[in-house]
Amino acid sequence: MWLIITDQGEPFKGHSWISSRPTATMDLRLSARVLLVLCVTWSVNGGNILVWYTEASHWINMKPVLNTLIDRGHQVTVLVPSSSLFMNTSEPSRFRYEPFNVDVSSKDTEERMNNFLEFSMYEMDHMSYLQIYIRVAELMRDQMQFILKVSDGVLKSETLMKKLKEGNYDLLLSDPIYPGSDLVADILGIPLVYSFQISAANNWERLCGQVPAPPSFVPAAMSKLTDRMNFLERLWNVLFIALQDVVTEHVLWKQADKYYSEVKGTPTSACEMMGRADIWLVRTYWDFDFPRPFLPNFKYVGGIHCRPAKPLPKKMEEFVQSSGDAGIVVFTLGSMIKNITTEKANMIASGLAQIPQKVLWRYSGEKPKTLGPNTKLYDWIPQNDLLGHPKTRAFITHGGTNGIYEAIYHGVPMVGIPLFGDQPDNLVHMKAKGAAVTVDLNFMKSEDLRDAINTVINDKSYKENALRLSRIHHDRPMSALDESVFWIEFTMRHKGAKHLRVQAHELTWYQYHSLDVIAFFLAIDLLLIFLFVKTCSFCFRRCCGRKDATKRKAE
Repeated sequence: MWLIITDQGEPFKGHSWISSRPTATMDLRLSARVLLVLCVTWSVNGGNILVWYTEASHWINMKPVLNTLIDRGHQVTVLVPSSSLFMNTSEPSRFRYEPFNVDVSSKDTEERMNNFLEFSMYEMDHMSYLQIYIRVAELMRDQMQFILKVSDGVLKSETLMKKLKEGNYDLLLSDPIYPGSDLVADILGIPLVYSFQISAANNWERLCGQVPAPPSFVPAAMSKLTDRMNFLERLWNVLFIALQDVVTEHVLWKQADKYYSEVKGTPTSACEMMGRADIWLVRTYWDFDFPRPFLPNFKYVGGIHCRPAKPLPKKMEEFVQSSGDAGIVVFTLGSMIKNITTEKANMIASGLAQIPQKVLWRYSGEKPKTLGPNTKLYDWIPQNDLLGHPKTRAFITHGGTNGIYEAIYHGVPMVGIPLFGDQPDNLVHMKAKGAAVTVDLNFMKSEDLRDAINTVINDKSYKENALRLSRIHHDRPMSALDESVFWIEFTMRHKGAKHLRVQAHELTWYQYHSLDVIAFFLAIDLLLIFLFVKTCSFCFRRCCGRKDATKRKAE
């Protein structure tokens, strides 16, 4: 027996119509039945999702997905270490937090982050390539040791692991920037979905995910190259990939392999474990990235967090409106950078004071002495809402993908001040697509910043290119957020997505590159050459032997 509601609101039970009187009692019963049916359907379709911890902009990108999953009736549990800086378990939330203790403090986390930012922002530009790689290797080794201690809080906690096993989870969602989620998914026997952007030289995607990346036209991530490379650039691309692979193998994978083998109790490759992920939700798209080969279980979902602009707070709207026809410039250096050195702040403020636009600058440091009347400082700004405002003329950004995608979404040209990580590479993409100009924090003058802003505002090609990218971003079968949720639910419905996983994972390196086949053909060629030489030699000897015998008889 089942209940169906027709378009007219009449109930249908089995195959017979039920007559009803238009009474308040019947309406109440009908509403209760409909609610019951909806609740049953809700609970049947809803999954139980475990979410691995992450930080900073990665967490910002994850939250819209989690909220949408909850909207669709799923239960979401988020693992949160006691050392977290950005995951606040005390704030109101629709998903459930599962906090766990670790042997490191949030102060340790902040100190390591500050050391990395100091190196990236102020030291790297004054070092040689060799010095940079030595320092990067040191930072990577230290960071890996640190985050593996955080993983101990889950994987080496019998209490928490027992609780997770009893949680009956259907799927684990993770950003693999923090390792260990693949181990937990393996132990719990549940599918694993990654929400991921890039790794250095695409090491994880190429070697663990088996994504093809021909260096002739696929620029390695963080190489600062485009897909249009001359010979020297292709040479650098190959060398960059090889060097990054060596550093990553000796600094990252060796430590990870040792840790994974310890947890599993058998020799285990961390890269192979990562490669077992069912779906990789890659937070980029063809409005931002260059065309390249990809695999069925790699889904490109750049702009997950993007949304239409909301109205601004009243006082902020008044300041924006006071800009008149000149409009406004939005300036922020991301969620991790609250302030910069006094010298840099004064230089930037001086440059901003020379433009006709009003500027909204997210900055928490000491007020610069050169701050102009057109610039207002804020501890926080509604970045997306400002970028979607009709008076916004340009966006000064550090080049983080979250900010870049919001600018693409709203069609706003950019001035880039890259600071660390993938940001210089991201802005190379935007420059190549004609939507951005970049300046260097350590070498620019106030005039350079002024000229860069004037260029992207006054040269209409930058706005046109930004709008073109925006049209590409919006012209897709479904939004990035909806596609992400679809593939997560798809993986739960099918208890995994191994049918999308290529056989390359099961091949050895020489099989993958068909070296055994090449060796076979080479052996055949050598055999044929050998037989040809032997045959010629035999014929030559026979021919010459007869001539010699004839001469001897004649004599």
